[in-house]
Amino acid sequence: MKPSLLACTLFIAAANCGAEDKPTINSPRGGWNYGGLTDKSGDTRASYPLPPIDRGTQKNRTLIEGHILEAGKQRKHTLIVNGNPMVLNYGTDGRYERHYAFGSGSNNIEIKGPDGKSLQRVQYYEANTQQLSPQLRVICSWDAPEAEVDLHIITPDGQHAFFAAPILNGGGGLDVDSVDGAGPEMFTTIAPKHGAYHVFVNYWGNYGAGGYNFDEGQRKQPIITTRVTLVFYENTAKEKRESFVIPLRKIGDLNLVKSFMF
Repeated sequence: MKPSLLACTLFIAAANCGAEDKPTINSPRGGWNYGGLTDKSGDTRASYPLPPIDRGTQKNRTLIEGHILEAGKQRKHTLIVNGNPMVLNYGTDGRYERHYAFGSGSNNIEIKGPDGKSLQRVQYYEANTQQLSPQLRVICSWDAPEAEVDLHIITPDGQHAFFAAPILNGGGGLDVDSVDGAGPEMFTTIAPKHGAYHVFVNYWGNYGAGGYNFDEGQRKQPIITTRVTLVFYENTAKEKRESFVIPLRKIGDLNLVKSFMF
């Protein structure tokens, strides 16, 4: 069964839009975009798979959504947003939804398969110059959907952004749509304070059909591979990225990923 012409126009495909085994990116659409025309802050949709705790929504988030075929195999696809890779976890029905704070200018979303090959790609231009790009972003993703991994950020003024206190005084903080369940977790600020930042990851526990638990036996693999990406001045000529891979071997592991000056 061939997809419709409309389905093919929703994205700029990296290759072979008509192939049946390709995933879909339904949103955002490729081409020209002007965000902020409609205030969707009252939209209570959360990231999917649904997080265990609904922490509400934030303004100026763009929903990345689509569908992965043969979802039951959990083939560990990679979602790459503006060059930032993260594990793409999805529900048993293959659906995924992720929120991202896109800035103005050119943005792109790509899905790669387990073999590293590009499967779909969307590129669009955000024409609203009021959509400011984050000067500092920290992305944490991991390859075990049953694990609950927490990102912790200590800021220069001593604030601690984590799941229980996601929003910083003065703006910025963890993306409250993605702080539970399969992740990714993301710290974003458009006006970071100058000084020393400290980035930690913590293997807090697991989440399953019975809720949160600390049963090591529920982990499906011996080591959780966690990727943390630091992005400075995203989507500008000064952009710089650093990525770290951190193994988590047991519940309670707390690792300092990076201390840096901004």
